[in-house]
Amino acid sequence: MRELINWLAEPIRSFPIFVFLFFMMMKHYKVVGTKKFGLTALLSLIPVIGWFVADTNFLKIITTPDNIPISILIILMSFFTWLTLYQCAENDKRIEAGLCPNEATPSEREKVWCWPNLVFIELFALIGVSVFLVAWAIIFKAPLEEPSNPTWAPNPAKAPWYFLGLQEMLVYFDPWMAGVILPGLIVVGLIAIPFIDTNPKGNGYYTIIERKMAVNLFLFGFIGLWLYLIIVGTFLRGPNWTFYGPFEYWDFHKVVADYNVNLSQFFWLKWFNTSMPSNLVLRELPGIIPTLLYLFGLPPLVARSKWGKSMIEKTGKIRFYIFMTLILFMALLPIKMVLRWLFNLKYIVALPEWELNL
Repeated sequence: MRELINWLAEPIRSFPIFVFLFFMMMKHYKVVGTKKFGLTALLSLIPVIGWFVADTNFLKIITTPDNIPISILIILMSFFTWLTLYQCAENDKRIEAGLCPNEATPSEREKVWCWPNLVFIELFALIGVSVFLVAWAIIFKAPLEEPSNPTWAPNPAKAPWYFLGLQEMLVYFDPWMAGVILPGLIVVGLIAIPFIDTNPKGNGYYTIIERKMAVNLFLFGFIGLWLYLIIVGTFLRGPNWTFYGPFEYWDFHKVVADYNVNLSQFFWLKWFNTSMPSNLVLRELPGIIPTLLYLFGLPPLVARSKWGKSMIEKTGKIRFYIFMTLILFMALLPIKMVLRWLFNLKYIVALPEWELNL
């Protein structure tokens, strides 16, 4: 069973499973977002987690001081995702029945004083968090190492947990793309959400049925992509940034037969069995053409579809094309991940002479 889980944990298998489970959860959120389902899932997971923790290798990974925040993050994300779906399911059932959301009922709209109601809650939350942090600091030693030593580097050399998603993205993209362009677009996209999505419904209350596309896209980007990359970078990347299963011993001598090939090499050397052209643009033309069609040809094509025309009517052309640009750049990440896992494809366009790799 442990070998099977190690095999399934490979990104080429675990990512499709993760995405499938995510979309099944969002499709059946009214079932997932029930107290019965939440209690059943909790009771079912307790023995499974106990079985996982009984393994020495797994326990060593999750109790490493640097990895403890991620373990806490996974627990909190699981609970609050379920709580959000529960509140959305309750509201959507009321909306479908012609009633107002729970947040608009008289009992929920009742106003209370900041003092003492809010201040007392904040005080007890402050005390609870302080006790938790003190206990954490006592039980687990801080992962401090020796002063900087240029003759020695840790293996694996990992960034802090909150940057591990970016570090994992470096496997699939050039540093300028993974460290500058994509994170910048994430920030810009989050800022642009209220200006692009002008739907007035769903403001001030939990709902999915009235904001289905917005909720699904946001949660997929955060949970399906970002959180998945953090989990992989934290628990499944070992020495030499090699992939290891959750029950696999981190052997520093593990050798993986891996190689990186650019799309132009696939095209000219393998498919056409000829030498690479000396002209840079001609050499990378097999990657440049699909990239341009993807970024500039796909949005107008989508705009002609029934869904695209409906979006343009609601948001206008400018908002629609900004939205499509952000979506296409977000989709680049899973596309590039799958291409890397299936074909060891490093770059679609490889122009190191111009410091331009995609």
